[in-house]
Amino acid sequence: MAQLKRSYCPIASTLDLIGDRWTLLVIRDMMFFGKQRFEEFLESPEGISTNILANRLKSLEDLNLIVKQPYGNHPRRMNYQLTERGQSLRPVLVAMIEWGLEHIPDTMIPKGGSK
Repeated sequence: MAQLKRSYCPIASTLDLIGDRWTLLVIRDMMFFGKQRFEEFLESPEGISTNILANRLKSLEDLNLIVKQPYGNHPRRMNYQLTERGQSLRPVLVAMIEWGLEHIPDTMIPKGGSK
Protein backbone atom coordinates (compact mmCIF):
# COMPACT_ATOMS: atom_id res chain seq x y z
CA MET A 1 0.00 0.00 0.00
CA ALA A 2 1.40 3.40 -0.97
CA GLN A 3 1.84 5.91 1.81
CA LEU A 4 -0.24 9.06 1.51
CA LYS A 5 1.70 12.27 1.07
CA ARG A 6 1.08 15.00 3.61
CA SER A 7 1.97 17.51 0.90
CA TYR A 8 2.81 17.65 -2.78
CA CYS A 9 5.59 20.14 -2.04
CA PRO A 10 8.91 18.54 -3.09
CA ILE A 11 10.70 20.02 -0.07
CA ALA A 12 8.15 18.62 2.38
CA SER A 13 8.13 15.26 0.59
CA THR A 14 11.95 15.04 0.66
CA LEU A 15 12.04 16.00 4.33
CA ASP A 16 9.50 13.27 5.07
CA LEU A 17 12.01 10.75 3.66
CA ILE A 18 15.42 12.02 4.80
CA GLY A 19 14.80 15.08 6.96
CA ASP A 20 15.17 13.64 10.44
CA ARG A 21 18.10 14.34 12.74
CA TRP A 22 20.25 11.35 11.69
CA THR A 23 19.58 10.17 8.13
CA LEU A 24 21.69 12.72 6.26
CA LEU A 25 24.53 12.19 8.74
CA VAL A 26 24.58 8.48 7.90
CA ILE A 27 24.62 9.38 4.20
CA ARG A 28 27.36 11.96 4.89
CA ASP A 29 29.48 9.32 6.59
CA MET A 30 29.12 6.99 3.62
CA MET A 31 29.60 9.64 0.96
CA PHE A 32 32.42 11.74 2.40
CA PHE A 33 34.14 9.47 4.94
CA GLY A 34 33.79 6.09 3.21
CA LYS A 35 32.08 4.39 6.15
CA GLN A 36 30.46 1.07 5.26
CA ARG A 37 30.06 -0.90 8.48
CA PHE A 38 27.71 -0.53 11.40
CA GLU A 39 30.57 -0.09 13.88
CA GLU A 40 32.10 2.68 11.75
CA PHE A 41 28.89 4.72 11.86
CA LEU A 42 28.85 4.42 15.66
CA GLU A 43 32.25 6.15 15.78
CA SER A 44 30.86 9.41 14.36
CA PRO A 45 31.20 12.34 16.77
CA GLU A 46 27.45 13.00 16.86
CA GLY A 47 26.92 9.80 18.87
CA ILE A 48 24.06 7.96 17.18
CA SER A 49 22.64 5.12 19.25
CA THR A 50 22.61 1.55 17.95
CA ASN A 51 18.82 1.28 17.70
CA ILE A 52 18.47 4.55 15.80
CA LEU A 53 21.34 3.61 13.48
CA ALA A 54 19.76 0.23 12.73
CA ASN A 55 16.45 1.97 12.02
CA ARG A 56 18.02 4.56 9.70
CA LEU A 57 20.01 1.94 7.77
CA LYS A 58 16.82 -0.09 7.26
CA SER A 59 14.92 3.03 6.14
CA LEU A 60 17.68 4.00 3.71
CA GLU A 61 17.64 0.49 2.29
CA ASP A 62 13.84 0.59 1.93
CA LEU A 63 14.18 3.91 0.06
CA ASN A 64 16.75 2.34 -2.30
CA LEU A 65 19.36 4.88 -1.17
CA ILE A 66 21.71 2.17 0.11
CA VAL A 67 22.30 -1.54 -0.38
CA LYS A 68 23.76 -3.94 2.12
CA GLN A 69 26.00 -6.89 1.40
CA PRO A 70 27.43 -9.47 3.80
CA TYR A 71 31.17 -9.40 4.40
CA GLY A 72 33.56 -11.82 6.07
CA ASN A 73 32.60 -15.22 7.38
CA HIS A 74 29.78 -13.98 9.57
CA PRO A 75 26.47 -13.73 7.67
CA ARG A 76 25.12 -11.00 9.97
CA ARG A 77 27.97 -8.57 9.28
CA MET A 78 27.05 -6.14 6.55
CA ASN A 79 28.70 -3.52 4.37
CA TYR A 80 26.45 -0.64 3.38
CA GLN A 81 26.96 1.27 0.15
CA LEU A 82 25.13 4.13 -1.49
CA THR A 83 23.13 3.31 -4.58
CA GLU A 84 23.12 5.62 -7.58
CA ARG A 85 19.99 7.19 -6.10
CA GLY A 86 21.84 7.71 -2.81
CA GLN A 87 24.83 9.21 -4.61
CA SER A 88 22.47 11.66 -6.30
CA LEU A 89 22.12 13.40 -2.91
CA ARG A 90 25.74 14.66 -3.18
CA PRO A 91 24.80 18.15 -4.48
CA VAL A 92 22.30 18.53 -1.63
CA LEU A 93 24.93 17.69 0.99
CA VAL A 94 27.55 19.86 -0.70
CA ALA A 95 25.11 22.79 -0.69
CA MET A 96 24.48 22.21 3.03
CA ILE A 97 28.24 22.13 3.69
CA GLU A 98 28.79 25.36 1.79
CA TRP A 99 25.88 27.09 3.48
CA GLY A 100 26.98 25.95 6.95
CA LEU A 101 30.57 27.05 6.40
CA GLU A 102 29.40 30.48 5.25
CA HIS A 103 26.64 31.13 7.77
CA ILE A 104 27.35 29.15 10.95
CA PRO A 105 30.38 30.31 12.98
CA ASP A 106 32.94 27.71 14.05
CA THR A 107 31.90 25.06 11.52
CA MET A 108 34.52 23.21 9.52
CA ILE A 109 34.99 20.16 7.34
CA PRO A 110 36.49 17.45 9.59
CA LYS A 111 39.80 15.89 8.60
CA GLY A 112 39.21 13.00 6.27
CA GLY A 113 36.15 14.62 4.80
CA SER A 114 35.85 16.19 1.40
CA LYS A 115 33.26 17.77 -0.83
